[in-house]
Amino acid sequence: MTAPRPRPEVMAIAAYVGGEHKLPGVNRVIKLSSNEGPFGPPPSALEAAVKAAAEMHRYPDGGSVELRRAIGTRYGLDPARIVCGTGSDELIGHLCHIYGGPGTDIIMSMHGFTMYQIAGTYAGSRVLKAPEHNLTTSVDEILAAVTPETTIVFVANPNNPTGSLLPQSEMERLRAGLRADILLVLDSAYAEYVEADDYDAGAKLVDAGDNTIMLRTFSKIFGLGGMRVGWGYGPPAVIDAINRVRGVFNVNLGAQAAAVAALAEPGWVEHSKAHNTKWRAKLSAAMEKAGIKAYPTEGNFILSDFGTAEVAKAADAFLKTRGVIVRAMGAYDLPQCLRVTVGTEEECLLVADALSTFMATRHG
Repeated sequence: MTAPRPRPEVMAIAAYVGGEHKLPGVNRVIKLSSNEGPFGPPPSALEAAVKAAAEMHRYPDGGSVELRRAIGTRYGLDPARIVCGTGSDELIGHLCHIYGGPGTDIIMSMHGFTMYQIAGTYAGSRVLKAPEHNLTTSVDEILAAVTPETTIVFVANPNNPTGSLLPQSEMERLRAGLRADILLVLDSAYAEYVEADDYDAGAKLVDAGDNTIMLRTFSKIFGLGGMRVGWGYGPPAVIDAINRVRGVFNVNLGAQAAAVAALAEPGWVEHSKAHNTKWRAKLSAAMEKAGIKAYPTEGNFILSDFGTAEVAKAADAFLKTRGVIVRAMGAYDLPQCLRVTVGTEEECLLVADALSTFMATRHG
């Protein structure tokens, strides 16, 4: 007799590894490895979650009705075309299983979010990675990668971990160049941080047809990463399909309450965005001054290039001696890079000083 054996596709997956959060022997850790908001949760969200805890013996609203209504009000969207999930990761997985599967191809960019590859492979699809140009998603390369078996194209805009952005004109060109039966998934987790004028998070393309869905999250600017709340806005048929297979009570009671409150927190998004814009620029400039290439970014993080994997590894180790944790990029085929989240003013100054010192010791 043999032991139960998982599907070969499952054993081909390299498990997702989240950003580190602890350093042995270090009392104060500055965690800049997971692109979390630097200010914690909005006060009203924390209060709402605490209040909801008294009802934790009750099942949550399975349809996230109040949360969908609040999202619709905030962004001017039809709540009936919104679906909520346990983070956008859950929705990515459902889309891969609903529209992918054995005999299908899923396309993503070369340095796109790892979960697309994991979820697509788990569903049984072949995941194809289209080359990027200057670490930016290439519409032409994606279109060239399309096969008769292609059913889904994933585009993160801005992209994680590169921070690069495609303008709306390029997104429209991509949609126009894809077959009508290919689902375009626009992952806009970092939409709130974008400063570019020619940007739309995805609602325009969703409304223009019946083959595009936009994914969003509360994990970044709204500071609710630990609550796991994501949402999607899409065509009625796509939303209906997700609702047929998602967990019955997939968004927990406290998460729903916190998310509703976060949406209504006065000035939270504006303050957080302004801080990110200011310190993203300052930290990028400090990196460049130290001799580190900082790629242009529209997210709340900076992809920093140290030239070689050896130097990047040494920089990572040096930062840890200062209590700073950033994200190594080997899993994204960028071993010469580190991704640094934009933290508080104090944290950004500490990182800038540490990297300046490290680079000085390399060249001194």
